[in-house]
Formats: sequence, structure tokens, C-alpha cells
Amino acid sequence: MSWWDDAVHRAVAEAILIGALTGLVGVRVVPRRLSFFTMALTHATFPGVVAAAIIGVNIYLGGALAGIMVALGVAALSRNRGQNAAAATGVLLSGGFALGVALVATQDGFSRDLSSFLVGSILTVSTGDVATTAAVLAVLMVVVSVTARPMLFTGFDAEGARAAGIRTGTVDLVLLLSVEVVIVTAVPAIGAILAVALIVAPAAAARMFSDRPPIVTALAMTFGVLSGLSGLSISGRFNVAAGAAITLTATTVLLLSLLLTRAAALLQTRRTMTP
Repeated sequence: MSWWDDAVHRAVAEAILIGALTGLVGVRVVPRRLSFFTMALTHATFPGVVAAAIIGVNIYLGGALAGIMVALGVAALSRNRGQNAAAATGVLLSGGFALGVALVATQDGFSRDLSSFLVGSILTVSTGDVATTAAVLAVLMVVVSVTARPMLFTGFDAEGARAAGIRTGTVDLVLLLSVEVVIVTAVPAIGAILAVALIVAPAAAARMFSDRPPIVTALAMTFGVLSGLSGLSISGRFNVAAGAAITLTATTVLLLSLLLTRAAALLQTRRTMTP
């Protein structure tokens, strides 16, 4: 019974930390319209995690190395506007996932562990996983604080930022590497593939209520934490996969936010039209 209690406590702590972490980086991804690139990173991280598990090294290391290589490629592609960059990134997304599946297929009896890399297993996270997530959150908060102005300027007007002396390529790379670190950190809890929803949905929902960066950041982190805790509760009550429950909860938060903001806008319009 004590094991179960400890597992639940770790899962709750991880849900809070992962929710805050993904919300924090998500508010930098959504305004830059990098959701598709984020998805490419999640798929490209998968083979690195699988390879690390096969070799017997830390999955964080394997996922990070794979993701860093892809982040460098995505950073280069994102500098080119137009269909070619998007098409190349789409191939990168599919190729990365296919490589992960191929690696799994080379190991007899290893396929049963595939779901843990894809959708995570938050009830089996270790104390080390929770500590790693907390450390990454602390470091990322510092990085976000230091790069807030150049990142905002670059996202709003890249040409103007370059004219002002900001190294926009470096700013883009810092953002993509931050996203990759978050994805790798989230693998034990929600998996590589589902991480993109928890990064994008809370941030997109937060932007519907405000356009001020501090408020959007606070709302996104709050929505992320609520999604994590609510999904974990739903998982325990209805015996469904925690990663899927957390992702569906985040999606529900986005849909409800859309409905609420549209209803509020419609009500405001009717009030202004009423004599």
C-alpha cells in the first residue's frame, strides 16, 4: 500500500511540474506558429529514446541527442519561407517516427514497451524523474526570463530584430532546444508523441483570454497544471491511460476556452447593438 501511495504522490508532483513546464514553453511556441515543428521534434525524439533504451543508456540522453540534431535541422529549415521548408519538416517528422518503429522491430519482445515511450506512464515515474522535471523547470524559467525580450521581438518582427542587432538565428535555436528539452523531460510521464498537445493546447487556450505575455504565461501554466491533475484523476477513476487522459483534458480546456471567448464576444456584440 505504501508503494501505491508513493507512486501517486510522485505522479501528482510530476503532473504539476510537467503541466507548468509545457505551459511555459508553449507560450513561446504558439505565437511563432511552431506547432508543426514541435510535432516534428516529438516524432524525432522517439527514435533517440528507443535507441537509448536498447543500448542501455539514459533515455534523457538519447532523446536529447536525437532532438538536438533535429532541432538544428528545423532551425535551418524555419529560416526558409514557403512550402519546401514545411514539406521537408513533414518528411523529417515521418522519418523520425519510422526510424523509432524500425528500431523497436529489431528487438524481440521489446514491442510491449513501445507504449511507454509513445504515451508515457506517469504512475511509474521515479523520484529521479520528478527531480529532473523540477530542475528543467527551474532552468527554463531562467532562460525564458533572460530571452523574453529578444524572443518576443523576433517573433513579432524578425527583420526588425535583425536590424536592431539581435541574432534571430540564435534566438530561434534557443527556443527549439528549449522545446526539445521539454519533450524529452515529458517522455516518462506523457510520452514523446502526446507531449505536443500539452505544449500547444494550454498556451493556445491562454492566448484567447489575453495578449499580455505575463498573463498568457500564467494562464498557460495554470491550464497545463489543471490538465495534468484532472487527467491523472480521470485516469484513476476510469482506468484509462494517464497520458491519453491528460492530453484529452488539455484538448478539452482548449475547446472550452474557444467556446467561452466566442460566447463572451457574441454577448458583447449584442450589448453594443442593443439601444
